[in-house]
Amino acid sequence: MRLYSKYTCLSLTAALALALSGCSGESHAPDEHYYLVATNIKVSYWQTALAGLNQERAQMRVKADMVGPDTYDPKAEVQSFRTAAAQNPAGILVSASDAKAMAPEINAAMSKGIPVLTIDSDAPDSQRLFFVGTDNYKAGTEGGEEVAKLLNNKGNVVVFTMPDQANLQERLHGYKDIFDAHPDIKITKVVDMQGRPEVAFDAAKEVFDKKEKVDAFVCLEAIACPEVADVIQRENMAGKMVVVGMDTDQRTLEAIQKGLISATIGQKPFTMAYYGLKLLDDVHHHKPTPLVANWAQDSFSRFPTFVDTGASLIDKSNVDTFIKQSQSTGK
Repeated sequence: MRLYSKYTCLSLTAALALALSGCSGESHAPDEHYYLVATNIKVSYWQTALAGLNQERAQMRVKADMVGPDTYDPKAEVQSFRTAAAQNPAGILVSASDAKAMAPEINAAMSKGIPVLTIDSDAPDSQRLFFVGTDNYKAGTEGGEEVAKLLNNKGNVVVFTMPDQANLQERLHGYKDIFDAHPDIKITKVVDMQGRPEVAFDAAKEVFDKKEKVDAFVCLEAIACPEVADVIQRENMAGKMVVVGMDTDQRTLEAIQKGLISATIGQKPFTMAYYGLKLLDDVHHHKPTPLVANWAQDSFSRFPTFVDTGASLIDKSNVDTFIKQSQSTGK
């Protein structure tokens, strides 16, 4: 029986397969501690990620905490990362709200031998090992195709984003590439909503107050579109505007049911944190020497560059099913 188990494990040569197999037989030290660092951690998106982190933490019987500011505050997130790294943890997952500001902190942690993986929002110019999350460019093209279809390839679009965040830049790039193929679709305004719902609400209200010619709203993150939907409801414009959001905040899903939001691109934050911790644990127990290397350019690297956790389009045709699935899993 032992011999069978040994050869079963040896047959799983890929690092990701090893992480999933449960055959690694690792014993975890009592003080083995991991961190997930993010910003605006009280929003439902990050609470879903925390559920994934906690589930895998319990299975591995290690310590794992999510830390970061309760509001959108990239500077405070950098400080949270610095504080976590000072504890010399077994590893850190981080969603870089400001990739440029976070990169030196990631590099400092890696130089100390602390493995760092990015999730949700990458810091590609840092020395992080690899990224676990959504193919954000693809999410943007999927959203762009939905907008183009709903507009019949013609109309003016207002976009809500946070320009410094790398994942949102990639999503906007995807939207723009789709719209470039439809010259009658124009992005007439890009709103920096600064991670604050009231900014999104005021900007959407201004569109109606000034009677601007706008046919569609696009939200590249989770917070803006519920506010846009609120304004549309107040203006009695339900079903008359195309609105494509991001993520599966409860208010977003309810707005889809009411016809205030046309569709949203649903990510997998639970999976990012759950699988991210699994992979980080595998790195910790099989740490390469040196840890800092040009893994992306190494044709024989132990690590991928990108682990795609997937995304899906949710609209009125499948929103009820999505809600039932979410409730059945307790997420």
